[in-house]
Amino acid sequence: MSLNETPAAERIHIGFFGVRNAGKSSIVNAVTGQPFSIVSDVAGTTTDAVSKSMELLPLGSVVITDTAGFDDEGTLGQQRIEKTRLALYRTDLAILVTDATRPMGETEQTLIQLFTGQNIPYLIVKNKADLCSNHPQEENILWVSAKTGEGIEALKERIGAMGSRLQPQRQIVADLLAPEDTVILVTPIDEAAPKGRLILPQQQTLREIIDMGGIAIVTQPEQLTAVLSNLKKPPRMVITDSQVFGAVEQMLPKDTPLTSFSILMARYKGFLETAVKGVESLKNLPNGAKLLIAEGCTHHRQCNDIGTVKLPKMLMQLTGKQFDFSFTSGGHFPEDLSPYALVVHCGGCMRTEREMLWRMRTALSQGVPFTNYGIALAECHGILQRSLMGGCLQ
Repeated sequence: MSLNETPAAERIHIGFFGVRNAGKSSIVNAVTGQPFSIVSDVAGTTTDAVSKSMELLPLGSVVITDTAGFDDEGTLGQQRIEKTRLALYRTDLAILVTDATRPMGETEQTLIQLFTGQNIPYLIVKNKADLCSNHPQEENILWVSAKTGEGIEALKERIGAMGSRLQPQRQIVADLLAPEDTVILVTPIDEAAPKGRLILPQQQTLREIIDMGGIAIVTQPEQLTAVLSNLKKPPRMVITDSQVFGAVEQMLPKDTPLTSFSILMARYKGFLETAVKGVESLKNLPNGAKLLIAEGCTHHRQCNDIGTVKLPKMLMQLTGKQFDFSFTSGGHFPEDLSPYALVVHCGGCMRTEREMLWRMRTALSQGVPFTNYGIALAECHGILQRSLMGGCLQ
């Protein structure tokens, strides 16, 4: 991804689904106007979900995903179906590609049930319309031909119209600020910090403050006291990396609002209230309980990694108990959470809102509390209510 590209988690995810040989890949290539996927008359040519970030006019920045046939067979086929189902959980708009020369079957009906069960807007595309003499007009159905190009422009227009209604209206922090408010961003540069750049939540928060006319001051914890002393009036708020919550809290006057990037991301992704309720379960966890620490991105872990080292250590110090920790990262998230007493997730900046809410619902449906790094670390430092800024974040 170039520095000017919209992050994948901020793009609308459009998934193409269907059975083998319905023409999903051909439709994807026709819609995108490029050889996105390999096409063949051989059923099962697409063997895994393939995603690509691109600009799709008139919608703008999107992620297109071409999936394997949902009727695949055999051991490998079942694994491909599983990958397709996981792709569905991060899909904002689903396109069900069917073969117009035959009626929809049980597999297509199952996919429709999955779309509706996850509240995913969907459109049924009947491919190979050039082989059919009759094209009855039905709601939510388009007749197209990847071979002749028939209906492709209408499909693109429909995708654009449906996708425009999905454009996010969320804000990370701007709705809590007024123009010319001063916000201090505390961004420690340690061994885990990426070289030459800020991490995504810091970039997004900084940009949002600047866009709404606020004044952003970026500093490391060691310079925070000097920054505060140079201000003529107190900052509207201080936003810090959760790892240095304790140190930053000690430097601030008690009446200065304080929160963290991770907590703001939980709010931005729509699971802050659940995360606050979830952390309450810590006080009741038995010794030896299994906890899942889930991270949405993949990176080279340092020796003092926040997720695998610092956070587990602080949780055990807070409770005085020993826990059995498991760890996941990137796109992997177990659907069976029954072995766990608590899920502690990162802020989720690299996962879409839909995927984060699916992860949250997966936990809650199995009776497993769900919280996040920032909330848990604030609780460990005894400043949870302050980090919620008196409840104004909830």
